[in-house]
Amino acid sequence: MQKSSKIFIAGHNGLVGSALVRKLKEKGFANLVYRSHSELDLTTQPAVERFFVEEKPEYVFLAAAKVGGIYANSAYPAEFIFSNMQVQMNVINESWRSGVKKLLFLGSSCIYPKYAPQPMREDALLSGQLEPTNEAYAIAKIAGIIMCRSYNRQYKTDFISVMPTNLYGPNDNYHPMNSHVLPALIRRFHEAKANNAPNVVIWGTGNPTREFLYSDDLADACIFLMQKHTGNEIVNIGSGVEVTIRDLAHLVQKAVGYTGKIEFDVTKPDGTPRKLLDCSRLHAMGWRHSVELEEGIKLAYNDFLKMLKDKSYSHRF
Repeated sequence: MQKSSKIFIAGHNGLVGSALVRKLKEKGFANLVYRSHSELDLTTQPAVERFFVEEKPEYVFLAAAKVGGIYANSAYPAEFIFSNMQVQMNVINESWRSGVKKLLFLGSSCIYPKYAPQPMREDALLSGQLEPTNEAYAIAKIAGIIMCRSYNRQYKTDFISVMPTNLYGPNDNYHPMNSHVLPALIRRFHEAKANNAPNVVIWGTGNPTREFLYSDDLADACIFLMQKHTGNEIVNIGSGVEVTIRDLAHLVQKAVGYTGKIEFDVTKPDGTPRKLLDCSRLHAMGWRHSVELEEGIKLAYNDFLKMLKDKSYSHRF
C-alpha cells in the first residue's frame, strides 16, 4: 500500500472509520475515498457496484457496521444480522469484482464462544456456543470472516480479517440505551457532575474484567496489518491489559472530575467474568498499543465535551 494508493474507508463516520481516516492522513496517505450513508447506502448492491466501478479503489478498510451495546443487540437482533450481512456481502463481493488489491475486514471479539478459554486465542473461533445477547451480530461477523476466506481460496484474493477488543475514543456513541460500557460511563459521570448527583449506581459487583483499546491505536494496528499480514489467519487486536469494571469506573470518575460516590448494585448481573484477547500473534509481528487507558479516557472525555457542543453529533447522544 503506497502513499498514493487509492484507499476506500467504508464507515468513515464511525468510531473506527474516523480513526482510520485520521491515522492514514497522519501517515501521509492522501488518496482517500469515503462516502456518507446518504451518499452511498452500503446495504444496496447496485449502489455499491456503481461506486466500485466508478472509483476503482485499490485498498479497502471495511469498518462499516451496525453496532451497539447489550441493550441494542438484544432489542434489534434482526437489524443487526440483516444490515451487517448486507454491507459485508456487497463490499467484499464488489471488491473482488473490481480487482481490489487488498481488503481488511473488521470483526469483533464477540465472535468467540461465550466460554472460550481466557485470554481468547484466534483458534477459538467456532469452537463453542456464542453469547446469546449478541449472537446475531456475532454470526454476521463470522460470516464476513468466512466470506473473506472463501474468496481467498476460490478467487485468490487478499482479504484479511482482524478482531478488535472493546474500543473507545473520539467520535464514539454516547446514546443512553445503545452505547458500550466505557462511553456509557463517561456520559453517566458527566451528567452526575452536571446535576450534582450524590452518587452514580453501576450494575453488578464491579469485579468483572474487560480489555479496552483506544480507537487510534486500533487504526494504527489495521494499517500495520494491511502492510504486513496476508492469508486466512485472523488476528486479534487489543492492548493485552485488563481492568475491573470497578477500577474503570474510578478512572472515568477521575477524568470527569466527579466527586460523588460510586455504588454497585449487586442485585444486577455482572455479565461475563472475564473478556480478554490473546494478542500474542500481533505482538510477535512487532505491534503494540501506545495509548494507555487513563490517558485515553481523558482524551475521550475531552472529545465528548466537544461533541456535546456540536449539534451535528446529536444522534450520538
